[in-house]
Amino acid sequence: MAIKVLIADDHGVVAEGLRFVVEAQADMEVIDCVQDSREAVRRAIETSPDVVLMDHAMPDLNGTEATHMIRERSPQTHVIVLSMYSDPVHVYRALQAGASGYVVKKSAAKEVVDAIRVVHRGGRYLSKQLADSVIDQIVHKTASEDPLERLSSRERQVLQMLAEGHAIADIATTLALSSKTVETYRARMMEKLDIHDFATLVKFAIQHGITSLE
Repeated sequence: MAIKVLIADDHGVVAEGLRFVVEAQADMEVIDCVQDSREAVRRAIETSPDVVLMDHAMPDLNGTEATHMIRERSPQTHVIVLSMYSDPVHVYRALQAGASGYVVKKSAAKEVVDAIRVVHRGGRYLSKQLADSVIDQIVHKTASEDPLERLSSRERQVLQMLAEGHAIADIATTLALSSKTVETYRARMMEKLDIHDFATLVKFAIQHGITSLE
């Protein structure tokens, strides 16, 4: 039986390239290709793919948070995060969110097929671009070293949307919350991070890879 793959990438050319590579394999099939991470979560729940290829730098909801949601709601589905970042912090967050694989984007075409087969068998796959020293840092990293660990998943989602310029009312609509609740999340996260102005909050989100503002 073919390995069912869902591709989530907001860059159409990249998504089509991944589709071509995957569909060239006799033991794999692409069941859907989406350009929105929330749609990726919905489709993963609906179709139960074996593997999701998840771009990290997605607007509104980044790939790490989407991975966490997929793994919570469709635990049989394995997720491989595709990212431009090769530093240990981003890899650590992806693994903490439940990703089974992490592939650096510049080598994705060469590695993605191997990664799919490895995670489908129940293994983990880390891109060859990640040096042994980086992997060692990931293994020995503690949650207390990452300030984002102080925030809940919902707070991180609100942080990303705030940093990307969404109004409180728009965030509330997207997340099915009241505007007052969104404001409470904003105040709470600023307190947890010891940040006292909005510009610093946006800078923090960019520096820590919550959004790339591509």
